[in-house]
Amino acid sequence: QVQLVESGGGLVQAGGSLRLSCAASGGTFSMYAMGWFRQAPGKEREFVTTISWSAGNTYYADSVKGRFTISRDNAKNTVYLQMNNLKPEDTAVYYCAAGRYAGVPSSFRSWGPGTQVTVSS
Repeated sequence: QVQLVESGGGLVQAGGSLRLSCAASGGTFSMYAMGWFRQAPGKEREFVTTISWSAGNTYYADSVKGRFTISRDNAKNTVYLQMNNLKPEDTAVYYCAAGRYAGVPSSFRSWGPGTQVTVSS
């Protein structure tokens, strides 16, 4: 079972940028599709973006397309989320996840503890 730990969250003004990282251990990282999900206060957890094991395929929620970029470094067992032009509605706890299929968010079953991202207006 893969273990995941996120880092890089914080407080940023609207229009700013943050880069989240997720370090994986305890599994064969390169075999997993990886993804980022988020949960805002009072809302259900939602899909943000996923990437296939080879990084050949990426998927994005419409709300973040053109602003967020997911990437991975299989040599470092790490997945990244570059977030640009942040908006107050991006405020949420961001979770890193590992799964079988990048195109199937419901296949993601391993989760990190989450990192808080707060965007002030």
